[in-house]
Parts: sequence; C-alpha cells; structure tokens
Amino acid sequence: MKSVATNPVKIRSLEELAQYADYSFVNSMNPDPQSREDGVDHYPREVFSGHYVPVNPTPIENPIYIAHSKELFSELGFDDALATSQDFMQLFSGDSSQLPAPMKKSGWATGYALSIYGTEYYEQCPFKTGNAYGDGRAVSILEGVFGGKRWEMQLKGGGRTPYCRGADGRAVLRSSIREFLAQEHMHALGVATSRSLTLYTSRSEKVRRPWFLNGSYSRDPEVMIEEDVAITTRVAPSFLRVGQLELFGRRARKNEHANAKEELEKLVLHIIKREYSELIDAKLPLEKKIIALALEFQKRLTSLVADWIRVGYCQGNFNSDNTAVGGFTLDYGPFGFIDMFDPRYQPWTGGGVHFSFLNQPQAAERNFHMFYTALLPLLESHEKALEELTKIRNAFGRVMQAKMIKMWAAKLGLESFNAELFNELVVLMIDTSVDYTIFFRELSAVPDEIAPLTKSFYGDAIYDDKLLGRWKEWLEQWHSLINVTTLESKERLSEQMKQTNPKYTLREWFLVPAYKAAERGDYTLIKELQDVMNNPYGEGSKEIEEKYYKEKPSELFEIAGISHVSCSS
Repeated sequence: MKSVATNPVKIRSLEELAQYADYSFVNSMNPDPQSREDGVDHYPREVFSGHYVPVNPTPIENPIYIAHSKELFSELGFDDALATSQDFMQLFSGDSSQLPAPMKKSGWATGYALSIYGTEYYEQCPFKTGNAYGDGRAVSILEGVFGGKRWEMQLKGGGRTPYCRGADGRAVLRSSIREFLAQEHMHALGVATSRSLTLYTSRSEKVRRPWFLNGSYSRDPEVMIEEDVAITTRVAPSFLRVGQLELFGRRARKNEHANAKEELEKLVLHIIKREYSELIDAKLPLEKKIIALALEFQKRLTSLVADWIRVGYCQGNFNSDNTAVGGFTLDYGPFGFIDMFDPRYQPWTGGGVHFSFLNQPQAAERNFHMFYTALLPLLESHEKALEELTKIRNAFGRVMQAKMIKMWAAKLGLESFNAELFNELVVLMIDTSVDYTIFFRELSAVPDEIAPLTKSFYGDAIYDDKLLGRWKEWLEQWHSLINVTTLESKERLSEQMKQTNPKYTLREWFLVPAYKAAERGDYTLIKELQDVMNNPYGEGSKEIEEKYYKEKPSELFEIAGISHVSCSS
C-alpha cells in the first residue's frame, strides 16, 4: 500500500555500514550511574535512575542464517549479500566484540513501567518497586541514519540485561519466526509498525520453555520442551514506549531522586526530536511542545488501532509498555489475526476481554491516559497548558470513535457511515460465524447476490434459509447505499475496497507448519510466507489462493498453540 524511499547508496560491508552509525539516544541521554562502561551487566538488579543501561548482547552459539527482509535491506541501502556475510551475521546474532569504528561495542537496554489497562503495577518487578522492569531480552545495538532517515536496531533474544528478572534473555525459534514475518506483513498491509531486518538461529544452543501437548485444548502450558534459540533484529525510528515515559513520570511524581523531573523532561524532548521533529517546532516553549506532542500522539495512536481492526489484528497484550510513543505497532508477543469474527477474540491465554479485538480502542484510551499522567509533573506551574492537555486526554474517545467510523465506512465502500447497516452486519456476522477477512474481501468484489459471501460462512449456515434471507435483505440495503450506477463505477469501488480489505493475513495456523519445519532445518515455508504475506492485497496464483485464502479448518479450533498461545517465549 505504501511507497517507500530507498537509500541510493549500496552498503556492502560492515565497515561501510559503520559510517552511518549515529547514536543520538546514548549520546544525549543519561546512563544509569551504577552501570558499567564495559557493558558487562547481565544479572537482575534495581535501576534507580538514568535513561538506559549499557549492556553487551550475548551471542547465540553457531549462528545460522534463516531469512532477511529484502525490502527493508533495499530501503536501508544494504546489499542482500550482507545478510550472510560473517561479520554482519556475528553482529546481528549478538556478537558485538569486533566492530569497526565508530560503532559501539556495547548495546543498551531501557527500563519502563508496567500498566495493565490503565492500572499501575509493581508486583512483576522482583523487588516490588518497579525499578527492575524493562528490556529483559531486547538489546539495542545500533542507531544510524540511512537515506536521510534515522533507525534503531534491536536484537530480540539478545541475552540477559539488568531487567531480565531472572530469565535467560533468549527468544525461541518459534516466536522469532512469528515476529519476523508479522512485522513485514503489517508493513505491507499499510499499518504503522516496527520492521524486521534479519532472522538467525542456532543449531547447538537450546532453552527450555513451557508449551502445550500436541492436539491439546489446554489454556495453560502442560510440559517443558527444549527449543532452538533465535535472534530477530527489529528496526524502528526508536523503541521509546509509553511505559518508558511512564516510569520517569512516576519517579518525578514521587520525587524519587533529585534529578527525576529533569530526566523526565529530557526524555520528552528526545521523544519529540526522534519521533515528531517534522511536526513540532523546536523553538516552542516546553509546555507548548507537550501539548503538540499529545495531539500528534493521539492522532497516531487512534489511527493505528483503527488500522489494526481494519486488517483483523489483535494486540493480545496491549499494555503501556507495548505502546510505542511513535504511534506504531511495537511488540509481537501474543498477537493474532482473527479468523471467525468475534468481538471478544483474544489470542493470548494470559489476556482477557480488556485486550480483545473490538476492545482495543478502549485499551488504547487507557494507555493514552498513562501517557497523559506521565506528562503532568512537567506542567505543574502551567495551569493553562494543563487544562489543554486534559482536554486532549478527555477527547481521546471521540477522536477514536471518529477514526473507527471512517474505517468501517471504508471497509464497506460507503461514502459515509451508516449505523443501521453496520449494526445489522455485526449481528449477522456473529449469528452466521463469518470469516472476517474472507467476508470483507468477497464483499469488495461488489457482488449482486449473496452466493460469493457464503464462501466466508463457517459451519452449516449456508443451509439456513431464514439466515440467508436476512443476508439478502442486508445486501439489498448495502447496494442502496453504495455509489454504483455503471460497470465502471462498480470496478472503481471494487478496487478501492480491495485496497482496504486484504486478501491474505498471517493467521496462526499458517505459522505453525512454518516453524515446525524450521525446527527440522527446512525454511521453505518461511520464504513462501514472506512472498505471500508481503503482498496481502494481491490476488495471488490459484495455488496460493487455495492454500492461504480459505477458512480455518474446524479441527483446529480451540487447539492450544494454534487458536491461542500462552506467551511470547
């Protein structure tokens, strides 16, 4: 959907790549005063202040190349051969010991607070203070400017940090494949997201993880299994989170140390510089910058959540620490793409209705509230700005609703939203058990009768005459509202709707065979999914359509590890 600029320069070696390094975050933010300059800091501890901890990633043993994003490589100006070159592989599989100048050998990890649906939590921190919650297995290793755009590169599964809370700091192959494919798929869908650079695994290093028995219906893991470790590199303009801002807001609010408010202000200004510099005038006073930041973040977050629902995506663990202040999809732990339409769809066993599919707008508002709360200490002496900020916070629901209405109208091919038509559709989709993606894609062909829509019906609804009668009435009402008077106008509307309603989404039951094959060293399905899911609005070949444009098999419903996942591992 999106056209992207590519770096005209070809980077063919790590030495050439090093010349683009530009570490704005670590060069301008405060390191933890208790940290070590050498980055040897891999055990759980409390971090009381500072914006980051210097920490070396821990390399995986005997790295093996699986895949890279050719599109992102092109955008960055990376030669594809880099992905399999030895020194590049070493760096992006966690070995930063031998790097050309001016690259830094030490990476960095950041702390953040935890809020769940607008409630502050401290219990997940082993010290019960919130001072040990943060990047437990994500280590940023590079920041640079490529083709005029700033990017940060972060290893997911890069080893222990002070925030690891006693865990091993690793990601397993299964979850790494999911994240690697999902990020580039979301980009292709036109949804704001972090990106995937590379995926490497190890054939000698393994970790134990809780998982499900084959064919189990359990909601909780039943066994411990050995899994291959992997590292995927995710790339974004920054990895600054609402939870991160919230941590510094809490410290300033509680006056936890002498520099708490100063560190909060410094972080806010860096967020504006990194994520909103083209939108917010650097010459404005601080209070006006904060108001502008809140307005722009509100726009991005509401647009993001509307896009999630448009493509059938559910962020199963939509906490404030999984909310990027840049307004893009950040974390691909327990996520899922919906099959059968269910407003309460939730792919994560540890989640609940509060993070379910159609409750994501409400969850976003709770996260925006935490963003708002974190900014308050900086406006204590600016009553007028504080009133403005509160108005922005209180307007979130209205802005979100407007974005949702606009999105639903686009999915339905309407010039303006019709509540009666939409409400009846939701009831019909639930009563019929409709496949969300297939229904809207079939509707995008602007059918004259209901037969094509029945391709999306699960079960025996196609034999229910009363239900089919209701569908016929709905389709007639829809036809009376769309602006189609000629064959040309029908084709124009169809094309428009097809660019709103994808044909292919990355359903979990497509992913499972791919990562099971990868466990045997067969990466063929990963490559195939890359090709298909990076062109989600295309029609695809007959073979691809038969394989990936179909309803979820009935025997896979409620199966653990396919219909629901326990954690990101």
